[in-house]
Order: sequence, then structure tokens, then C-alpha cells
Amino acid sequence: MKILWRSGWVLVFVGVVWGVLYAQRPFRQYPSVEGYSETRPLPPEWQRRTEWVFARLMFPPGPLDGYRGRFDGDWREGLSLWTQDYPAADRAFAQAVRRLTRVDGRSVEQPVNLDDGDEIYNWPWLYAVQVGEWGLTERQAKTLRDYLLRGGFFMADDLHGSEEQAYFYKTMKIVFPERPIVDIPDSDPIFHTVFDLDDRYQVPGAEHLRTGYKKDGRVPHWQGIYDDKGRVMVAISLNSDIGDSWEWSDNPNYPLKYSDLGMRLGVNYVVYAMTH
Repeated sequence: MKILWRSGWVLVFVGVVWGVLYAQRPFRQYPSVEGYSETRPLPPEWQRRTEWVFARLMFPPGPLDGYRGRFDGDWREGLSLWTQDYPAADRAFAQAVRRLTRVDGRSVEQPVNLDDGDEIYNWPWLYAVQVGEWGLTERQAKTLRDYLLRGGFFMADDLHGSEEQAYFYKTMKIVFPERPIVDIPDSDPIFHTVFDLDDRYQVPGAEHLRTGYKKDGRVPHWQGIYDDKGRVMVAISLNSDIGDSWEWSDNPNYPLKYSDLGMRLGVNYVVYAMTH
């Protein structure tokens, strides 16, 4: 009887997992502000179902959007701020996750819209670029809050300078008015899941290698928002461009040390998100 009972629960669990997989929206590739969608072919195994997928957050442009006036179409159809570094960064990082860990990762990314019903809950690891320029709405903030409190993980990247920092903090107060943004201590497990990352340094974007920073963001910070159990829900790369370190990882003109740290940091975040 115990064997039958346990077998029954196994079948239920398998059914739930496959139900979630088939409830996910199909993959779609959008046009990018950098043109990569038109020049990069899909990997041959892009349709394979896996345990981890690089979920990229789609979002409307905000008041600080640097592309304002260049791309003013429907942000939900691509050619918008959220497609910065996309999809080259996503796929290069997905390859690193597959190579450096035992995580079974998909070779292509998944753009996700917070306004798209319950779709966000199918993707436990979420990434967004240039969050100091986004236009997160109150409705989207409410969904993001619920997603994170249910166990989701959000990597907020490519945020530079005091103006963008202040604006991003303001929008995150809509998500979590009661939770502070704090510097993540070196001892936090998020920096030690796969790689020990006590020695972290600023990761500049490809366009800012000469100065080493963007705007007035001279000092890097690795910040987070914690839940009541001490789990990092939001990991913030302030004054660093981790997405560029992924995107340009195969370009000899981009310094290896930046891609090295960016890949290791991202891998730690993925494994942390899946185990905490």
C-alpha cells in the first residue's frame, strides 16, 4: 500500500511538472535595438524543454529611456529598451550555465511580460537590463511583488549613476514599500554557491571601457532585497553592466576579466535562485 501511495504521488508530481511546462508560452524571438535578432540564427536544439530558462523581463520605457525618439513603437513587440544586449547576452550566458554547472539550461531565452496573465510564474529566474530607465507600472509592480514573495528571483542589471539609482529605488518602493535595498555582504551564500566571489570589481559596458564607468557611477555595488527568511529576492548590479560582459564574452576586444566575473556572478545567481 505504501508503495502504491508513493507511486501515486510521484505520478501527481510528474503531471504537475509537465502541466507547468506545457502551460508556458512558446518561444518567440523579437527584434532587438542592437540588431542581433536578424543576424544570429537559432541554436539547433532551441525547442528542447529544460529545467532552467533565461527569462528576460519585457517592460515599457520610462522617463530616463535613452532610446526615446529612436524607437517609439509598441514595446511589447521588441525594438525597445528591454532588448538591449538581446539575444546575444542571453544565449552566451545560457551556454556558460550549461558548461559550468549541472543545471539543464535551454539554449535560448524567454521574453516575459508581467501583464501577460500568470505567465511570469512559469519562470523562477528573471533578468532585466537598464532598470534605471524602465517604466514599471503599478500593476506590473504588484505582479512582480507577488512573483518574488512566492519564491521567484530577479536580477536587476545595468543600472548606472545617481539619477538612475534614485529612479530605480523609487520604482522598487512601489514593489516593496516596506523592504530596503541593502548592500549584500561578502559572507552571503549568493556569492559562494558555485564560485567564491569575495573579490568583485566594477564591470563596465563595452562602450565605457576607456573610463571604466558610465555617468557618475564610479563605485560598483552589489545590492539586494531580502525576504523574511533572509533569502535574496532581488539582486542588483549598481554601476556595472553584467549583460555586456555576457554579450561580448567571445569578442577579443572586450577584456576577459570582466566576462569572467560576469559569468561567475550570473552562475552563482542561477544556482542560488534554484536552491534557496
